[in-house]
Amino acid sequence: MLLLWTMLRMKVLLMIRYRVDFVAQIITMYLFFVVLFFGGRAAVGSIGGGGTGVIGDTLDAIIVGWFLWTMAVSSYSSLSSEVTQESRWGTLEQLFMSPHGFGVVLTTKVVVNVLTSLLMGGIMLSLMIVTTGRTLTIDLLSVVPVVILTLMTTIGLGYVFAGLTLIYKKISSVRQIAQFGLVGLIAAPAVDVPLLRVLPLVQGSAMLQETMRDGVRFWQFPMPEIGVLVVTALVYWAAGYVLFMFCSRVARRRGVMAHY
Repeated sequence: MLLLWTMLRMKVLLMIRYRVDFVAQIITMYLFFVVLFFGGRAAVGSIGGGGTGVIGDTLDAIIVGWFLWTMAVSSYSSLSSEVTQESRWGTLEQLFMSPHGFGVVLTTKVVVNVLTSLLMGGIMLSLMIVTTGRTLTIDLLSVVPVVILTLMTTIGLGYVFAGLTLIYKKISSVRQIAQFGLVGLIAAPAVDVPLLRVLPLVQGSAMLQETMRDGVRFWQFPMPEIGVLVVTALVYWAAGYVLFMFCSRVARRRGVMAHY
């Protein structure tokens, strides 16, 4: 708990220290959403002939999807960014010598990143609801479990990018390109193509849409759907962690762990 509190405190201090960058990131995402939402409303209105129900469902889907995308980007990119930052500061090797063990330190960082992602998601959701005037069901007992399990799949991707960062040091361009892939996964037609549910974000996105738009409680979902959500979360998280540890061994073998 002391390690978690220390890292959480450090994260908050860094956010305060670089508050301009943090605020700019939120504003940028918010402005993109405003363009997408009002542009989408105009497009759907013209195509749908003014059908209020169709327009409302589509716009609600945009809000929920953007809410999830905001948190997914934060959770998967933050780990790689922190590895780059630790390399730049020259403190990366100290994490491997920590008495807590590198695995514990890394897992704690992941927990802190998830909390930060939830904070950013909450801020964005509040701004979106105020801006659009839409009403969504925000049952924390249902939304939080779905979101956390969904983000575990993107955390697995974050492990992979963090591992590649250890070896190749600067892959920010690749990471930014991957953000567009997250949009496709969130918008994937899981109902029409059930096999897509095994991909990152897909199952969680479908369940979050039902939870926030239709008011479906977490325990009201069929057990197979919950099972897919849990299994994909664990598989992607574990696979990402294993690949990260493999990349860390490669980086140490090549002697580039502390290089930047």
